[in-house]
Amino acid sequence: MLPKLLPEHVLFIDIETVPQHPDLSDAPENIQRLWTKKAMQIGKEGDTAESLYNRAGIYAEFGKIVCISAGKIFRKEKERAYRVISYAGDDEKKILEAFSSMVTGFMANPMHKMCAHNGQEFDFPYIARRLLINGLPLPAVLDIAGAKPWELKEVMLDTLQLWKFGDYKHYTSLELLCAIFNIPTPKDDIDGSQVGNVYYKEFDIQRIARYCEKDTFAIAQLLLRFKGEPLISPENYEIAGMED
Repeated sequence: MLPKLLPEHVLFIDIETVPQHPDLSDAPENIQRLWTKKAMQIGKEGDTAESLYNRAGIYAEFGKIVCISAGKIFRKEKERAYRVISYAGDDEKKILEAFSSMVTGFMANPMHKMCAHNGQEFDFPYIARRLLINGLPLPAVLDIAGAKPWELKEVMLDTLQLWKFGDYKHYTSLELLCAIFNIPTPKDDIDGSQVGNVYYKEFDIQRIARYCEKDTFAIAQLLLRFKGEPLISPENYEIAGMED
């Protein structure tokens, strides 16, 4: 798979999102009303707008980004290594500005691509929408509204889409793919459903960033497995730092 792709040319990203407010009652009245309408569409019998608000973070209209992690494979002597950096904190606009500047520089090389798991349906459009909501310009790589699938492939990779092999109905989690390809799981602390509580109740941004960073490493390892190439040793995993 992807015989011409050089893994060193790929930026692996993952985002963590939370509801815009700790509780629905903290949201402006018009947002409470609009979320209630949304909850009626996604909920089941017995659910309420309040009980479903912990899911608001997955919708760009009701959530916000608290962490974007980005990692890259590089050569370290004769071995491959991996280095990741996180843009995280309470100021979403600052996170997006820093990430946008970095990704614009990285994608200036026409050989470079971005990669995420389910990025085509979640990470990439979520970042683009939150950029616009924050009044920020879209970097060229994310200015993809109306783009054709073959145009997206020129700049983006999605490990979920690669695994689908054209089967649009099929969804496979990153955790499951890590298990079947014998990749150490990144889900050794928290999972996505717990990020909101860690953010609003524990106020632990660093914990969220560490979790997000591990996901990018797992995506990089998965891409190497898809290409039939050796995994990167955990000893060659580096955290460049966290920008807030």
